[in-house]
Amino acid sequence: MVDISTIFKAYDIRGKVGSGLNADSVKQIAQAYAEWLPVKGIVAVGHDMRPDSNQLAQAFIDGLVDMGTKVWDIGLVTSDMIYFAIGKWNLAGGAVITASHNPGKDNGIKLYRDHVTPIGLDSGLDQIRDRVLSGKQFQPVADKGKIEQKSITDEWVKHCLGFVGNIKPFSIAIDAGNGMAGAILPLILPKLPLKVNKMYFDLDGSFPNHEANPQKPENLKDLIGVVLKEKLDFGIAFDGDGDRAAFVDDKGRPVLGTDLLSIIAEFYLKKYPGSKVVHEVRTSRATIELIKEWGGEPIRTKAGRVNIGALMRQIGAPIGGETTGHIFFKENYDADSGLIAALVAIKAISDSGKRLSEIVDNYRRYAMGPEINFEVSQDKDKIFERLSETFKGDKQDNLDGLTVSSNDYWFNLRASNTEPVMRLNAEAKDQQQLDGLVVKISRLATGQ
Repeated sequence: MVDISTIFKAYDIRGKVGSGLNADSVKQIAQAYAEWLPVKGIVAVGHDMRPDSNQLAQAFIDGLVDMGTKVWDIGLVTSDMIYFAIGKWNLAGGAVITASHNPGKDNGIKLYRDHVTPIGLDSGLDQIRDRVLSGKQFQPVADKGKIEQKSITDEWVKHCLGFVGNIKPFSIAIDAGNGMAGAILPLILPKLPLKVNKMYFDLDGSFPNHEANPQKPENLKDLIGVVLKEKLDFGIAFDGDGDRAAFVDDKGRPVLGTDLLSIIAEFYLKKYPGSKVVHEVRTSRATIELIKEWGGEPIRTKAGRVNIGALMRQIGAPIGGETTGHIFFKENYDADSGLIAALVAIKAISDSGKRLSEIVDNYRRYAMGPEINFEVSQDKDKIFERLSETFKGDKQDNLDGLTVSSNDYWFNLRASNTEPVMRLNAEAKDQQQLDGLVVKISRLATGQ
């Protein structure tokens, strides 16, 4: 059997196809998942456009069927369509075969249980992992589960359009990154007053044009070029599995994930005055200040989709978001959606009567750059200790990694839960101070 001990990550399952994931290991994971599921019933299974995704999805379905689980095979979908299926039809769970924005040679599985509850290592994935790694032989039941081919696309499109209402005509560019957004957007766009320059809509799991990760500035270069050349109102880029969107403004500047949360928070606080907005440790201080000024209550938690939606449900918040661009909506079963986030942001821009660059300029109060990732060879706990001692005069907490805050700056350093790197997010009163802060932290973290 392939050694699959390393593919169980904090939020999902990811690894190299063949060396970490193959039909046999995926079938075993499905069997363990079916046995673990707290509520028995229908499980929806879908997959993205990666070369091996269909085969792995069929292996997952085989594992469920062997354990007597009824399956909805919903085929080629964005990840957020799985979340929608579980919520709308009150299913027992769901799985989507995808590695999101990871390179084409990777693949993975996102698992959910009833009530659109994501399954991470702190919420059941550890138990599923242990069942698989125990070497236990799962015994197929006599009464096999049934498979139903199910299309949910029409219902999904209708659901998404319900978030929009009337919007002004815009001329925009959309970069689907050869990912799953390219399959769904052609069904949405004709229903909206948008003139769209379509980029990389062809489904191609080898990602021939660029990595489908809009959080990295280098992956937005083509989109920025089109926005500036064509003098467009803005651009939108989606990640590989379509559950995350990023914007580029009319000046060709990437809109940070925290700015996207600000745009949507202002819109929702007008809709639900005085409500709570869930955010995570990397959120800009400006976003937090704005939420308070708009009459909302910012609620802080750890990064990660398994944390945002769960806290939203617990406290009844209408929205929540991550700086990576994942935006969660109570009206979407407390789940995130790249398409819904993009549509709500377009609606907010339309209602504002301003250009996107004007909105962002009004929100930006401090200097903040994109997330910085770097590999470290030292023990991570020692790095945290060194930083904590260096900044001992500042306020600190360990909710998620190490967050250090003063009147003039703050930063968060955390170990990635999906990649072998450490992630740094920082903000300061001006760019010069931010640059100096980043250099100082980087040297301390890397031992240079």
